[in-house]
Amino acid sequence: MPFGFLKRKLAQRETPAAPATQDPLHRGAPRGVAFTAITEDWRLRGRMQITGRLSDALNRREAIAIVDVSWGSPEAGAELDPAPGLRSVDPYDLILVTAGEDSLPPLSETERTALKAHRVAYSVGLEVPPFRVVGTVFMHPGSEPERLMDRSTEMFVPVVDAVAHLGDKMVSDEASDVILVNRFYLRGVEPVDRRTGEPQPRLPGSPDASRG
Repeated sequence: MPFGFLKRKLAQRETPAAPATQDPLHRGAPRGVAFTAITEDWRLRGRMQITGRLSDALNRREAIAIVDVSWGSPEAGAELDPAPGLRSVDPYDLILVTAGEDSLPPLSETERTALKAHRVAYSVGLEVPPFRVVGTVFMHPGSEPERLMDRSTEMFVPVVDAVAHLGDKMVSDEASDVILVNRFYLRGVEPVDRRTGEPQPRLPGSPDASRG
């Protein structure tokens, strides 16, 4: 079922895949990680068979085995039908992927803290047509959220405390902790008020003023 094979071929020519690494976040045996993925027309729900982090599995840009899959309209709460014929998915076809705590391998508290160390939080609105995602991204000091528009080996960027909408309809799951946004579909980034999700002016170089 080709969700977007023409876009996939274009993306493959633009940027090389992220290289495989051997750090602790890639350790462990394959496990089934619950996911909800959204394309322009479909919502897929099931389990991806991966090792390490879900984001890293997606960033390798290789087909991922999936099981227990159902699909339907992209709106949150839409009825989904079993799709036993879907046995793998290509990350290039996915615009948004929601992830929970089990999207990370077992980590110590020190390792969890290190994931956010030396990062600056920004509240942003991301235009990912036809969707809009509002949440928090963590950037290295000196990097502005607008840099997410640049080419990168990281195909998906994690947005925490995030909500995604299609027009006035919510498409993200309320129980999800993170939305992974496919940067190939990203068309705009703007600072927003964390409390309202509305755009707000921000001085160049200033960190997220709405934290706390």
